[in-house]
Amino acid sequence: MAAPRLEPELARQLFFEGAAVVVLGVPEGTEFGIDYSTWTVGPRFRGVKMIPPGLHFLHCSAGRAGGGRETGPRTGCFLSLQRREVRVLRWDPAGEAVGLAAAGEAEAFRENLQEMDPFLGPYPYETLKKWVSLTSFISEAAVKKLQPESGWICAFSEVLPVVAGRHTQDRVEQHLPRFDAECRSYAEGMARLPQMKPRAGTEIRFTELPKQMYPDGATPEEITRHSMDLSYALEKVISQRYASQPLDVLAELQFAFVCFLIGNVYDAFEHWKRLLNILCRSEDAIGKYQDLYINLISVLYHQLGEIPADFFVDIISQDNFLTSTLQVFFSCTCSAAVNGTLRTKAEKFKAHLTKKFKWDFEAEPDDCAPVVVELPEGVQMD
Repeated sequence: MAAPRLEPELARQLFFEGAAVVVLGVPEGTEFGIDYSTWTVGPRFRGVKMIPPGLHFLHCSAGRAGGGRETGPRTGCFLSLQRREVRVLRWDPAGEAVGLAAAGEAEAFRENLQEMDPFLGPYPYETLKKWVSLTSFISEAAVKKLQPESGWICAFSEVLPVVAGRHTQDRVEQHLPRFDAECRSYAEGMARLPQMKPRAGTEIRFTELPKQMYPDGATPEEITRHSMDLSYALEKVISQRYASQPLDVLAELQFAFVCFLIGNVYDAFEHWKRLLNILCRSEDAIGKYQDLYINLISVLYHQLGEIPADFFVDIISQDNFLTSTLQVFFSCTCSAAVNGTLRTKAEKFKAHLTKKFKWDFEAEPDDCAPVVVELPEGVQMD
């Protein structure tokens, strides 16, 4: 857990004024991290000291028996730490993750923190700026709203069958073949698999994004317009949770990104893509929520700096989700009709991405091609 050496007086001040997380019983070889840094636990590890107050993400992955570099799925939680706070956690061997320690232990460790000093690694201040830039809109209130009810974010959620299917009678009642019946095709095999759902309390509570991008009763012309300009869908997202403060949509975007980038939650990445797609393709909303979009550019600037340029390329089609999405965004924000501050920032961001990733935003956007939309049942073209 090596880190740049601090001046003795500064290190002393950070030790007494910063927060500490004491983690007891973590097996040697476990992968443990806080925010943007991760280490392999040694025999003397008992936690992290000198943590700056604020929001942090603690995460760990169990080591495998017999050593080696492989680790188990990552589990993490967001912690909001106060100045001089000591948070005590204990390793749970059954769940291969950390959990809350008994009440009262924190105060005992607070009084004897100096004795624990040799066993606590220093917070990695060299990555603090990067962490703050990735979480600038995430408040403690946002975490409480978005995190699973359990408080723990798992790379692979625990799932349960929607209906029972362990016994032969269960399968008979569901008109399914016996387990030992011959499978005649891949499709049949897939159909035999039980339908699963996440265990209650383990799902990240993201805002439900609309599947229908147009209002009920829309005409064919309106369906086409709302399928090209997703402002109606964005308004539905904002009205669900963020009507009083639309900027908090960016907190959810950052939360999803951190859960994917650091927590290894793929579903969070899918939510990030869908939410970003709605934001970038809402032309009418750009004029209404200019402050939101000015800050969206800053959020994306820091997020895209953490991912390789080819990460967003679809393996099958070789299409880059991000370039096509941002191409539409820039066509809206770089026009003369947009506020000067937003337009200038968008043009600079576009130039930055073009230089760094060699992405081409000048080709005609796909949205300029004819759009084929499915009409609701009962709606016919005149």
